Amino acid sequence: MSILVTPRATEKAYGLSAKNVYVFNVPTSANKHQVAEAVAEQYGVTVANVATAVQSGKAVRYSRGKNRYPGTTSRKDTKKAYVTLAEGSSIQMFEQPAEEEKK
Repeated sequence: MSILVTPRATEKAYGLSAKNVYVFNVPTSANKHQVAEAVAEQYGVTVANVATAVQSGKAVRYSRGKNRYPGTTSRKDTKKAYVTLAEGSSIQMFEQPAEEEKK
């Protein structure tokens, strides 16, 4: 069973990519072995280490009408995977800006 991993496009993820660590959004049901297998399969790289973190969905308020007391609910939990690649492996995730040609 293959899972879908999607890269996170954040400043922190961009900074970690210089250290050969890439950050992915993964399903909350996925474990480290499945994440490593999916990254290796999708990007053709060798995975050295995987660290996961579950971010709890934050509580949000919503209004149920003009005069009714607003209720609260929570957003979905999300899971992030910090994938360290082996020496010599890299993923071209963040495109380098093309240098403008001088006229």
